[in-house]
Amino acid sequence: MDAQPSGAPEGISESAARAARDLRVVFSRLRRRLREIAEDDQLTPPQVSALTLVAKHGAATASALAAAEGVRPQSMATTLSALDRQDLIRRSPDPDDGRRQLVTLTEAGRLRVEGDRQAREEWLSRALQDRYTEDERRTVLEGLTLLERLTKP
Repeated sequence: MDAQPSGAPEGISESAARAARDLRVVFSRLRRRLREIAEDDQLTPPQVSALTLVAKHGAATASALAAAEGVRPQSMATTLSALDRQDLIRRSPDPDDGRRQLVTLTEAGRLRVEGDRQAREEWLSRALQDRYTEDERRTVLEGLTLLERLTKP
């Protein structure tokens, strides 16, 4: 019986295991760096996350946002209260159920999310321009095309 390569689960090649580890580490570092780019001290990470979620999915209830973020409804209520105080969200009665409120972005909230997104995209574009050659950028694009397969069922 063949011995399994060290560090790789049974039936997984060492190169696949290493690629998985390295990819996870690089993506975690890149995600952290992108968060730092547009971050200021006014919003906490949960507030930024909730704001981005509302921007992405549109009007939602606090309980739906809590479920999407994997947090307790009380935690989401605290997060939304802070965003409301900063005039980044608006709460209005749910037309289907007057007992619930729908959370949407205010103009200030929309501008905040768009500004953050633009700052991250500009930083990443500039970093790719400054740190890689044209051939290396093509290699990155080819790698991204391959990685896209991971997102398919």
